[in-house]
Amino acid sequence: MPEQKRIILPSFFWCPAVIDKKLLSILVCPVSKAPLEYHEDAQELVCKASGLAYPVRDGIPVMLEEQARQLTADEKLG
Repeated sequence: MPEQKRIILPSFFWCPAVIDKKLLSILVCPVSKAPLEYHEDAQELVCKASGLAYPVRDGIPVMLEEQARQLTADEKLG
């Protein structure tokens, strides 16, 4: 059986997932029930009301408080 080779693409081939605008309009923070902002560069849904950033993995929002990242003081103000 021939050996399989693994191809690793450079990072510029990686394309971040895009969140559907309709989905974004109905999603809310599970903690505060406030609206979310999508930060495409970080692949996160951010809630300033609760101070949490929820990851988006492979285009799927992970809306679990234990998976969320705490926003820094600067992020909460900005």
